Amino acid sequence: MFRKEMSIMEALQFHPKVREVFQKHGMGCFGCMGAMEESVEAGANMHGIDVNTLVDELNSLLEPDSPIS
Repeated sequence: MFRKEMSIMEALQFHPKVREVFQKHGMGCFGCMGAMEESVEAGANMHGIDVNTLVDELNSLLEPDSPIS
């Protein structure tokens, strides 16, 4: 399960489609130096994205019927 407190890098390593979700929201965090330490919440805030919406979308990757999974 994705959480807003997890690091961006942890999220990227958790599921192969996370990068696509981040890109959809204009987050190029996979290439950012802060990705190792910065939380998903901090990244969302930096890009003006509602963190709860982002985490919900990331968690939808874990659903078997997800169009992204």
